[in-house]
Order: sequence, then structure tokens, then C-alpha cells
Amino acid sequence: MKDVAAARRRTGLRHTLDGMRSFLRRRGRHVVAPAIGVVYLVLWIVAEAGRSGLVEHIVVVSAFAVAIGLGNWMPATSLGLVVVVPLLQALRLLHRPTDTTWPAYLAIAIVVGIVGAGRSDLLRWLAVPALAVASGAAAWAMVVPTVADQDVWGLWVASSAGTRTNLPFVALAIAGASGIGWAIGVVIGASWRIGLARVRVVEAERETEVTTVELHAEQERARIARDVHDSLAHSLAVVVSQAQGAAAIAVRDEHAARALQDIAEVSRSALGDVRALVERIQGAGDDVRHCLGDLPVSVADMRELGMAADLVEHGDRADVLPTVGNAVHRIVQESLTNVLKHQGRTADVRVVLDWRGPGLGIVVASRGSAPLVELDGDGSGILGMQERARLVDGWLRAGAGDLPHEFVVTAWVPTLRGATESERDTATAVAGPADGDAATAVVGPADGIVR
Repeated sequence: MKDVAAARRRTGLRHTLDGMRSFLRRRGRHVVAPAIGVVYLVLWIVAEAGRSGLVEHIVVVSAFAVAIGLGNWMPATSLGLVVVVPLLQALRLLHRPTDTTWPAYLAIAIVVGIVGAGRSDLLRWLAVPALAVASGAAAWAMVVPTVADQDVWGLWVASSAGTRTNLPFVALAIAGASGIGWAIGVVIGASWRIGLARVRVVEAERETEVTTVELHAEQERARIARDVHDSLAHSLAVVVSQAQGAAAIAVRDEHAARALQDIAEVSRSALGDVRALVERIQGAGDDVRHCLGDLPVSVADMRELGMAADLVEHGDRADVLPTVGNAVHRIVQESLTNVLKHQGRTADVRVVLDWRGPGLGIVVASRGSAPLVELDGDGSGILGMQERARLVDGWLRAGAGDLPHEFVVTAWVPTLRGATESERDTATAVAGPADGDAATAVVGPADGIVR
């Protein structure tokens, strides 16, 4: 117990700082795009203040600012805006750019850069044709004159090259600048995901150190509990049996029979206390810091790294003891960490909770072939998960699946579906009434997928 407490004290501050850094890595990027959009709009208004046409062009620039702000949350919509707005300008359905407002097309480079830094590989590559179409439409709006409007690029720069020459030149210039923005975004996004993956691995290693100490302490407590049960409980059972037998014989001596009956009752009560004490010893070492409601957060963390991670539930939820909920969270968390380390951040993983049987079935199936670290031995992760399942009267198996590069972790833990009313009340009093509600609110209804 002293080793466990010392390990927790040593790592408490580090966990707090690492948690803050991890939160900023996960959530900070969601603030960057809106902030850039606001700065973009404010700078344009400041630059164009006092010039004619400010009101006419505010719609175009506002649309570009919204596209920038939505770059992280709604990347497909953001790409659509930077393509549609130049097309409408080229068709003269929106006010075309002037000699002072054409730099607003910088928004194309900013948006494709933000999308390039995102998690979606599909949208990342769709940004390339999007920037090409947007650049062509923007060049057309800037270069090609109409009968009613001859104020175009050639007049702005005093070029005599003509429309046929200026159009491809301007289109390639905008596309080149946007391509550079896209490449920078891809590099920044890859660096961010690699850094976040490294943070997760370091956190997992530190958590493993503490878990190893906890498991050693659990094993020692379990050994002591078994020794107590085998010696003291057996002796008390013998005393109860002998006292009841002697009381049955000494029916004529009222005082002796009563004394023997009292001995039996006291011994029986002590036997119950010993069994309860053994159960508490076996379960008290697990510091219940997590519950089933924390599972979506763990799965979401994996998705933040670029992993295709899903959490699925089948059947109606049943109540579980806090120690069981903590064990399930630890098993899933360790499984996800192993996927990240040994199958890579581009792996596919599916976490399934099945409530339809007599207990809770857990399956974590993953596929991936780009490990972050090389195997240097069997490790202790699976053994630790098996020990956690065993301590709550469950079981766990892990091994290769049927498909190439597939790994499957299967576990089972008991629930309170078949427990007595008193056991349910005890579990509710320990867990708190809000635990199950919070979990349901985060995970959602049964048979649903958390994405």
C-alpha cells in the first residue's frame, strides 16, 4: 500500500500537467480556425474602411470568414464555400473583386490549409481539386471583362498581355499559393497527430507503472485473503458445527444448551464477518476513479489521433458495481493503448459492450499494421487486463483474429441484473445515483454507435 501511495503522489502532478497539455492538444485546434476567421474579417474591414464598395463586398468576405471558421468543425461545408463564392463571382451573381479587394482570395489558401491539417484523409485530398476549381473561378472573376465592367486585372497592373495570357497566369498564381497553404497544413496536421500520439504513449507508460504496482499489491492482498479464509474461516465453520451438535445433545441441560447455542451464533456471525472482510480485502485495493461513462472519452481520444474508433452497445444496460465499471474502463483503455502502440494511429478499432447475456460481454477488435513501437517481448498488458477481470470475478482472453493484422480482446464481467434487492441498493449507495445517468447521457441509447 505504501508503494502504491508513493507512486500516486509522484505521478499526481505530472498527470495533472499532462492532462492539461493533452486537453489543449485535443481542443485547442478547434479554437484556432474561428480565431483566424475573425482576424481575417476584422483586418479586411480595417483595410477597406473609407473606400467605396465596402457594403457590396462585405457579403463575399463574410462568406470567406465563415468558411475559415468552419474549417475544423465542418470542413466539407468550408470547402464548398470557397468554391461556390468565386464561381458566383465569375458568373457575376456576386460582386466581383476590385483592385483592392482581390486579396480576399487568400481565404482559399487558409481554408485548404486548415482542411489539410484535419483528420479526414478523404477531405484532405478533396481539398486539392477544390482549390483548383476555386482558383480557376477566382481568376476568371478577376481577369475576364464584360461589356458592362471592363475594370479587370489587366487595368489594375497595366498589363497589355491580354485576357488569354493573364487568365492562366492568375489562375496558376492563386492555385500555387493555395497549394503551398495546403502543404503547410498537411505538415502541421501530421506533426500534431504524431505529437499527440507520443503524449498518449507516454501517458500509457506512466499509467502502466502505477498499474503494475497496484496489481502487485492486489495479488498480495488476494494471497493474504485466501490464507485468512482457508485458516480462520474453516476453523470457525468447525466451531459452528461442533457447537450445534453439542447443543442438540445437551437438550436436558438448559443452561449448557443455551451456552452452546450462543457459541454457535457468535461463531456463525464471526464467520460471516470473515467472509465479508475477505471480500473487502480483495476489492478494496482498486481505486475506483473511472466508470463506464468514461469510455466514450477514451474512444474519442483515439479518434483525435486519426484512428477509426467506434463504441457500440447491444441490449439494455444493467447496473454494475463501481469496481466492475472501473475494471471495464481499465480493460478498454489498455486495449486501445495497445492498438495505438502495436497497430498504429491509422488502425481501425471497434469496442462492443453486449448487455444481452447474464453479464457484460466486452469485445475490442482492431486492425492495423503500422505500429508506433517495436515489440521487445510479450509485455504485461494482457496479463494485467486478465488480472483485473479476475479480481471482479470475470475473465479475459486476447489473441490474433481471423483477418490479417487483426487482434481481438474478449472479456466478460458480472452485472447486478441477477442480484438481490439489497445488493442493488448497496451498489447504488456506493456508486451514487448519477453514475448510471451520466454514463447513459454520454454513451447514448442502447444499440447506438458513439462517434
